[in-house]
Amino acid sequence: MKEYKYKINGNNYTVAVGDIDDNVAQVEVNGVPYKVELERSKAATVKVSTPRPSAAPRTASGEKVIASKPAAGGAGAVVAPLPGVVISVNVKVGDTVSAADTVVVLEAMKMENSIRAGRDGKVASINVNPGDSVLQDAVLITLE
Repeated sequence: MKEYKYKINGNNYTVAVGDIDDNVAQVEVNGVPYKVELERSKAATVKVSTPRPSAAPRTASGEKVIASKPAAGGAGAVVAPLPGVVISVNVKVGDTVSAADTVVVLEAMKMENSIRAGRDGKVASINVNPGDSVLQDAVLITLE
């Protein structure tokens, strides 16, 4: 039992609160036992609203618009295998490269990644500069 002492209008009261079962508390005031019925509080109703998925956008003809991954630059494209920042470009337009040559160094997740040509060829174009941020599958260099 938990005991409390109160002074109300100059009168001292010793109140001991005992067990509470089904909103009925066993209370003793100055040694006299009472059964006190507690007011039932209405439980707060929590309403969780889940957002509904929106409909897919449609074209003027009514067909769904589906975003697809852009096609890689073709057979001669050297693409970024993951998103990152270009650290260096190791070739110039017109250079001849072999498949094992490192053509670009890409920093991703604090690691430097050497991007190799992947096939023998001649550098036709360079699409990035050092310091550029690139996304995965971005065309870095085109080989002919």
